[in-house]
Amino acid sequence: MSRTPPIPELPEVELVLRRSGRARRFSLRVSRVDGRVALTIPRGASEREALAFARSQTEWLRKTLGAIPPAQAVRFGQGIPFEGQMLTLEPARLRSPKIDGARLLVPEDPARLGVRVETFFKHAARLRLHAASTRYASEIGRDFAKITIRDTRSRWGSCSSTGALSYSWRLIMAPPEVLDYVAAHEVAHLEEMNHSPAFWRVVEALRPSFKTERAWLKREGSALHAIRFRD
Repeated sequence: MSRTPPIPELPEVELVLRRSGRARRFSLRVSRVDGRVALTIPRGASEREALAFARSQTEWLRKTLGAIPPAQAVRFGQGIPFEGQMLTLEPARLRSPKIDGARLLVPEDPARLGVRVETFFKHAARLRLHAASTRYASEIGRDFAKITIRDTRSRWGSCSSTGALSYSWRLIMAPPEVLDYVAAHEVAHLEEMNHSPAFWRVVEALRPSFKTERAWLKREGSALHAIRFRD
């Protein structure tokens, strides 16, 4: 993997070049999280050809990058989603964050605001995801090994061959039904370690409304990743 000179038409865009022996054609992929652009190049193709391809996709790149929500730092007075509802961050004289109606009260120190809110969200996410995973695993008669909560960027959840489940804690910001869909999706992998029609039948049995919830995540998920809790 290497970096290439920027496209003249988009000087602010830095391309990451990835050579692949399996690739049969040039392709561009834009990260919905940080806007990084990866340019895949087949083995044997030249960097000049790759850049020419990237330049031919300038309008697509401009449109795609323009649709990515800008990074948003956590600040007092602003709104932040929690279980699908916007809460206003307000300083308060207390020891730990607390939800009060449409407000999220947080200890007054602005320098530690992001860390405190992140810790609060992680704890809530672990409780909700553990409960949902346990419920769905019971429905299909399977057990999972453990649950790990991370700030993953490329996926919302995963299931290992050993039955270990991993989730993004940012799911706590999504509506509860969306979090439940991701839990059902990963638990379904305990039955089918693939994305075959059989796998999706398991998902549908657990979450009949999964298509709507999956669409929400594809449409709105990048906005959750755009929220910055740490500098």
